[in-house]
Amino acid sequence: MDCLFCKIAAGEIPAKKLYEDDRVVAFHDLNPQAPVHLLVIPKEHIESTAAIDDSHAALLGHLWTKIPVIARALGASEFRVVVNSGASAGQSVFHLHFHLLGGRAMGWPPG
Repeated sequence: MDCLFCKIAAGEIPAKKLYEDDRVVAFHDLNPQAPVHLLVIPKEHIESTAAIDDSHAALLGHLWTKIPVIARALGASEFRVVVNSGASAGQSVFHLHFHLLGGRAMGWPPG
């Protein structure tokens, strides 16, 4: 598979990782939009939120429990999590990923 995030998860492409376990990896975004901006991804390739099904429930539950742990490790007690699904929604890498943003006030609506 020629997926950038699968290669990062496998260690084939270097990334500034902050957290990793057997199912999830979190790394700093190369184009940060906030003082804290990490990408949190499942190691399993899932194209987008539109591709999630019941078989992913345990994996995604695990991923969501790691997001506050990762945020606290960066000193972010308040943060935003953004998930883009599809090109017109802003998804540019077609591997499910969660943007963890913090370290500044977030406006609403986001964009």
